[in-house]
Amino acid sequence: MNPWISLLQQHRIIAVIRADNVVTAREMALAAAAGGIKLIEIAWNTDRAESLIPKLQQELPDCKIGTGTVLDIDSVERAIACGCSFLFTPHTNPELIAKGVENNIPVIAGALTPTEIITAWQAGAAAVKVFPIKVFGGVDYLKCLQPVLRDIPLIPTGGVTIQNADQFLAAGAIAVGISSHLFSPEAIAEDDWTTIIARSQTLIQKVQPFQNQ
Repeated sequence: MNPWISLLQQHRIIAVIRADNVVTAREMALAAAAGGIKLIEIAWNTDRAESLIPKLQQELPDCKIGTGTVLDIDSVERAIACGCSFLFTPHTNPELIAKGVENNIPVIAGALTPTEIITAWQAGAAAVKVFPIKVFGGVDYLKCLQPVLRDIPLIPTGGVTIQNADQFLAAGAIAVGISSHLFSPEAIAEDDWTTIIARSQTLIQKVQPFQNQ
């Protein structure tokens, strides 16, 4: 089986981190990892993401650290050079996907409609990020997609919460991406990392029945 697909089936959760301060971003990643999350995405527009990603790879050897919000070929090349394990894009650009394939780095392209999803998959995306799924109906939209797109690994983001993550997995998602509903703005503002750890643990417990399936 494809190693990336195996990782997704094993863990099911990608913590998506975006921060204006590199110190905060690092603490967010450490808290998520302490709570049991193994797949961590550092948005490319996070403060000093390019230096943070390799640092986290060393600090969290049991985790896979990737990046997201990658928009152009220069960013893809720099992200690969800094050691990211995977790349998320909010859109579908065959050139970016091809660069990932060339370097054996999974690229998860963003799409929303069936046409966009199939286009991303046929371009070589390792999986497809269904974003922002909330505006198209959330879990119900994913259920509508599954009968015709069941062979394409879908990762809904933009509307996933601790409460509904398991519902997306039950509806057929291979994994989910979660950001503000895990890293609550209130906890971040107060440097309340204990709360983030606890929320991560709760999320892991919610999706545990789907892990390694």
